[in-house]
Amino acid sequence: MNKIHEECGVFGVFAKEKSNVAATAYYGLFALQHRGQESCGIVVNDDGVLNYYKDTGLVNDVFTPDILNNLGEGNMAVGHVRYGTTGTDGRLNCQPIVVNHIKGRMALAHNGNLVNSAELREQLEMEGSIFHSTSDTEVISYIITKERINSPSIEEALNRAMNKIKGAYSLVVMSPSKLIAARDENGFRPLCYGVTDDGTYIIASESCALDSVGASFIRDVKPGEIVVFDKDGIHSITDHCNKVKPTMCIFEYIYFARPDSVMEGKSVHMARIKAGACLAMEHPVEADVVVGVPDSGLDAAIGYSRQSGIPYGIGFIKNKYIGRTFISPGQKSREDKVRIKLNVISETIKGKRVVLIDDSIVRGTTSARIVKLLRDAGAKEVHMRVSAPPFLNPCYYGTDIDSRESLIACHHTVDEIAEIIGVDSLGYLDVNHLDMLVGGKGESFCSACFNGEYPTKVPTETAKNRFEHKINEKRDCD
Repeated sequence: MNKIHEECGVFGVFAKEKSNVAATAYYGLFALQHRGQESCGIVVNDDGVLNYYKDTGLVNDVFTPDILNNLGEGNMAVGHVRYGTTGTDGRLNCQPIVVNHIKGRMALAHNGNLVNSAELREQLEMEGSIFHSTSDTEVISYIITKERINSPSIEEALNRAMNKIKGAYSLVVMSPSKLIAARDENGFRPLCYGVTDDGTYIIASESCALDSVGASFIRDVKPGEIVVFDKDGIHSITDHCNKVKPTMCIFEYIYFARPDSVMEGKSVHMARIKAGACLAMEHPVEADVVVGVPDSGLDAAIGYSRQSGIPYGIGFIKNKYIGRTFISPGQKSREDKVRIKLNVISETIKGKRVVLIDDSIVRGTTSARIVKLLRDAGAKEVHMRVSAPPFLNPCYYGTDIDSRESLIACHHTVDEIAEIIGVDSLGYLDVNHLDMLVGGKGESFCSACFNGEYPTKVPTETAKNRFEHKINEKRDCD
């Protein structure tokens, strides 16, 4: 793991009349592609019949025109883009999950990570449940269907299931007649909904996906809230609201979300501008140009430039056609892949003292390669500024930050890291200034990956994927 990876994105459509909801879901997932580039899927509800397709790959590659047409029309759809933070890669872990149950079929899309997935899974297996994937999303689906047996409705089953599942989850659930959005009590991951001019309701991880399908933003789903869309309109269940202090992931603003999204009333773009301004005040330096690493470093670079007065320059061109599935031909090195993905504009860099802005440093290997690109282009000095504090702890809520062993800041000082990656100076955002990104003192968010202050109980395992490895070992033995 050399860079932090996206987690997942969820999307839902509830239309008054039967229409091409698959196409709407396709465009919504396309807007959320940055949240997951490993796999994707769409489920269409046609009068209670669920037609679906899911596979590994990018949205544009998986959903050809023929496949979208084969999904047919309907009045509801659920979509998902995935980057796995738990569960192995592959088609088995693609979402949405579709469940056939005595009380009716259900489709489920999930963004987040449960902290009690291992114990719930073991409990369910002891009761006879058979799992087909290693994803904790399947655990959620089992809990909901189990509660559905004695519940009067799917939303009540979900309400009861939320008493058992702990951690981060933003869900879109589809039954034969209802579309449901739900968010964990802490509100770790974003979720919102809006409406189009023809009255079609849209649920999405980010507001940028609403924009992509012509929907007007209505509001965020509240932490702990269940919002139900059905033929009678919209109604909300708030039994789990206001039980704990909301703690949305601060890294959503620093890195995950698209800059044109607005979450909890706060612009992602402005949060990154503020991060860059804070860096300029915390770590000033004499330089000739400020450049950002595409994409999430660009806004922070603008903020640094404005605050410091050092001119902003476009230092890199990113090849937009290379996704996570890109494999270089032959025996190309990882350094060659960086060169293919990023190319330096030498006119911006040559002979200059450069301030390089990026969103994070994980192991340092990617940062070192990017710095080398600048040196090779003739940079006189390179001063790196990072728009996040150092990663010191694993994340258990849906971010691809595993054990402390993989984090460079856990083993080296700032000066040592600067030497390792080859910069003249290095500065991180002060962890005590994170609240400035989202409004100031008193703002509530999760920053456990930086300061170790987890808002919930966490698994006792140090490496969060160790349970998954145990599952695979058990299967190998069998």
